[in-house]
Amino acid sequence: MDYKIKSRIWIEADGKILLGEGRVNLIKAIESTGSLSKAAKSMGMSYKKAWSLIDAVNRRAEQPVIILSAGGKGGGGATLTPYGKSLINTFETINQNCWGFLDEQITNVEQF
Repeated sequence: MDYKIKSRIWIEADGKILLGEGRVNLIKAIESTGSLSKAAKSMGMSYKKAWSLIDAVNRRAEQPVIILSAGGKGGGGATLTPYGKSLINTFETINQNCWGFLDEQITNVEQF
C-alpha cells in the first residue's frame, strides 16, 4: 500500500494569515493575467473576495505584494512587486521542503 502524509502550511503575521496556498495561487493568477478581476474569475472567486484577500496580504506584509491600479476607460491592473515575488518564492520553497520532509518520514515508518 502507498501511504502519503498530507499537510497544509501557511505563514502568519501577528497571529493572522499572511500567506497560504490559496492566497499564493491567487497572487500567481494575478501575475499571469495582470488583473485582479481576471484572476478572481479564473479561480471561480468573486472580485470582492479576491480584493479582500489581497488587501489583507498587503496590510500584513512588510511591503506591498500586489500594486492595484484603479479601473477606468482602459481598465485597471494589478502588478506583483519584486518583494511579492520573493515572498511567493520563499513560501513555495518552504512548502516543497515540508512535503519532502513528510514524504521522507512516511518511508521511515515500517508499519502503522
